[in-house]
Amino acid sequence: MVLSRGDDYPIHQTPEPVAFAGTDRNFYDRYFFNGYAPDGSGFFAVALGIYPHLDIIDAHFNVVRDGVQHCVHASAELGMERMAMAAGPISVEIIEALNILRIRLEPFEGMAADITFTGRAFPIEEPRFTHRIGPRAFMDYTRLTQNGGYEGWIEVDGDKQDLAAGTMGTRDRSWGVRPIGARDTQPMPGAPLPGFFWQWTPINFPGGSLFFHVNNDAQGNAWNTRAAWAGEGASADEITEGHGSMRTRLEQGTRWPSGGTLSLALRGAPEQVTFEPLGRFQMRGLGYTDPNWGHGLHHGPLEVVREDIELDDIDPLAPENLHVQVPVRVSGNDGSEGIGVFEQLIIGPFAPLGLKEFLDAAD
Repeated sequence: MVLSRGDDYPIHQTPEPVAFAGTDRNFYDRYFFNGYAPDGSGFFAVALGIYPHLDIIDAHFNVVRDGVQHCVHASAELGMERMAMAAGPISVEIIEALNILRIRLEPFEGMAADITFTGRAFPIEEPRFTHRIGPRAFMDYTRLTQNGGYEGWIEVDGDKQDLAAGTMGTRDRSWGVRPIGARDTQPMPGAPLPGFFWQWTPINFPGGSLFFHVNNDAQGNAWNTRAAWAGEGASADEITEGHGSMRTRLEQGTRWPSGGTLSLALRGAPEQVTFEPLGRFQMRGLGYTDPNWGHGLHHGPLEVVREDIELDDIDPLAPENLHVQVPVRVSGNDGSEGIGVFEQLIIGPFAPLGLKEFLDAAD
């Protein structure tokens, strides 16, 4: 089979059927969502990824309750059907493109959910992420990001809870090239030790959405960064762009953020905002750096499992636990207050924070 449902939509990027996505085996197409109550509680996150050249789709649904991160992981063979937006019990449905999406977790081992996301403004487009290690393209992708509100419910072990009034969060859509599936066993001659520094802080203020991200090298020089502001209901041409600079604190004995201060030159946003952590979410629950549920790994025709992570019991320096999203309360120097997330991943040395080894911790 080559023709698929996608071929009936005007979305082709090459002269071939949609089932073929160029020639790079690491091509992917991905959905991500997170959400939280106005006080930062009830954090949940969802991801669904399609890997056309690996012919695999996978998805994850997570919710944090009482210090436990409850996860459902699902992986299935794609069958070259790019419009398949479900893996096992987890599905994503586009109700109104670039605005309204529905997420469902059909009942599985005590967990279920039905959630609808509605955007607050038109999504922002982040700068294209292109990064090479020696001659090889390690990353080459585009991403849109959008804040919004949620309605619906989540059930865990018989405790079905409606999302609190005012539940908000962020979604993103990215597509392009990232390392996926089984690792390449052949090293590149002279390649440096792996290193990566990433921060992402989408924030919901009452009057609009603040976005900041940065990828730095080991010396702290940014190779991809942007600050943007989208006022409530903003159209694409009403989104403003500017510059930001983050000063970060690390939690002792970890590589997790314990707060920070973001300075901005961005029309519509405060000139300075500070971040106060309200909790922690482990991104491994969505497959990021997870040795068993890494993105695009083959688990057979269909495999679905539940995992419960006791957040206080994990090793903060285990590689799979470095990548976190921290719900944060945000205060602006203009008196404004907001809520959002502070995502961070630091692998390898990073001079500005005094990290000298591959996995040393903050003092």
